[in-house]
Amino acid sequence: TVKTNGVMAMVNYGIKRNLNLIASASWLQTKATAGTFIGQEGIQDLNVFLKQEIFAKKINRYEVSLMAVGGVSVPLTNYVADYLPRSIGMQCKTASLRMLADVQKARWYGTASAAYVLRSNVTIDRNSYYTTEMIYSNQVAMPNLFLYNVRFGWRGGADKYFELVIDRMNTLGGFDIRKNNMPFLSNDMEFVRAGINIKYPLPKTNGFSVMASAMQTLAGRNMGQATLLNAGIVY
Repeated sequence: TVKTNGVMAMVNYGIKRNLNLIASASWLQTKATAGTFIGQEGIQDLNVFLKQEIFAKKINRYEVSLMAVGGVSVPLTNYVADYLPRSIGMQCKTASLRMLADVQKARWYGTASAAYVLRSNVTIDRNSYYTTEMIYSNQVAMPNLFLYNVRFGWRGGADKYFELVIDRMNTLGGFDIRKNNMPFLSNDMEFVRAGINIKYPLPKTNGFSVMASAMQTLAGRNMGQATLLNAGIVY
């Protein structure tokens, strides 16, 4: 079993009423419960996104909105990527675009989104590796990703909600882990996971809220069956 602990800092700046700038970065630590390979720790990637509301209208008793989220991520440190599942990241640059639709009636809502992620090549610390053929290079071509997300929940304003979440990730290409090998960066990685998200304002604090989530992998390919637990505070 591989365990990952981490801390993430995030800032969200409202440029205009319907346009936000979001940036985040994480420190992660991995370790395994058995075996001779040590884990890693360090600062991972910088993520910067713009979120734009492009449509908002009340139709009958439904509040309907459409948003676009575009951004990039870049590694902040020279961590070792070719070390799955103990690495803290993939060491690749990404660019992504997500479209998100939200429908709310009274306090109840549903949200659906889909994202396409472009990924750069990754430079690894060896001059050859095997996928479905021998490749004599230190460059790994990373398959792009398609992400889906569906949420249903109750919303009591921006600082209070409870929602059920279903996530899916599909790698557009790649290959399966070989029986005698470790996971590799360009494997065909897929998962479906489900869970809950909660956000609740702290009384008498004038702006502070707590957030928590729990997610469980239901199915996957070339990835571990993971349980994710998150807790945080936001102002």
